[in-house]
Amino acid sequence: MTTPRRVLPTRVPGPAKALIALVLLLAVLFAGIRLSVLPGLKDLFGTQTRDRSGPALLESIQDISRYEAASGNFQVVVDLEKDARFLPDAVRGSRTLYVGAGTVDAYVDLGELDEDDVRVDDDRTSATLRLPRARLGTPALDPEHSYAVSKRRGLLDRLGDLFSDNPGGEQAVQKLAVRHIGDAARESGLTARAEANTTEMLEGLLRSLGFEEVRVGYGG
Repeated sequence: MTTPRRVLPTRVPGPAKALIALVLLLAVLFAGIRLSVLPGLKDLFGTQTRDRSGPALLESIQDISRYEAASGNFQVVVDLEKDARFLPDAVRGSRTLYVGAGTVDAYVDLGELDEDDVRVDDDRTSATLRLPRARLGTPALDPEHSYAVSKRRGLLDRLGDLFSDNPGGEQAVQKLAVRHIGDAARESGLTARAEANTTEMLEGLLRSLGFEEVRVGYGG
């Protein structure tokens, strides 16, 4: 009677195990990249989006005395690159090309007026007003018209996205876009336009009330 031979399990050397693990990791990584690049593949998994947000709560109400006199629409192309020392871009580094669109409002705060800033003659035919200078509001980025044109990330950055709460986040380029839009608004003459529009509005309003001469000036 022949004794069956025992087949001993083949042992995989340590370096080979590490190599196999690396190959599997890269396969998973690039499979995810293909799913994000090739159109239609994500739909095979039946991904659904549900809005489970609660109702918005009113926290406070503030009276506004600003006259919004002008609004500017701006667009900026942000090219943000981050490099790592002593490492090639393919391993560590990122570059994002982002188109940011936003608006900036210019206003005159009429709530700062006091009795000395408004003078009316005795027969109520002439009025002189001294207003504060127009100011710029906070730049508001328009998410519907802002978008990333291209993104390039190194291998380590892509691996980091797997453990990130916001993979591929665009906060840095968005903040940079807002800053550039604010700089452009300050150089655009938007406040001068706001003061001219405010003057035109007040002149028309006071003349409709019977004033024949209206003078509007702006303080420092």
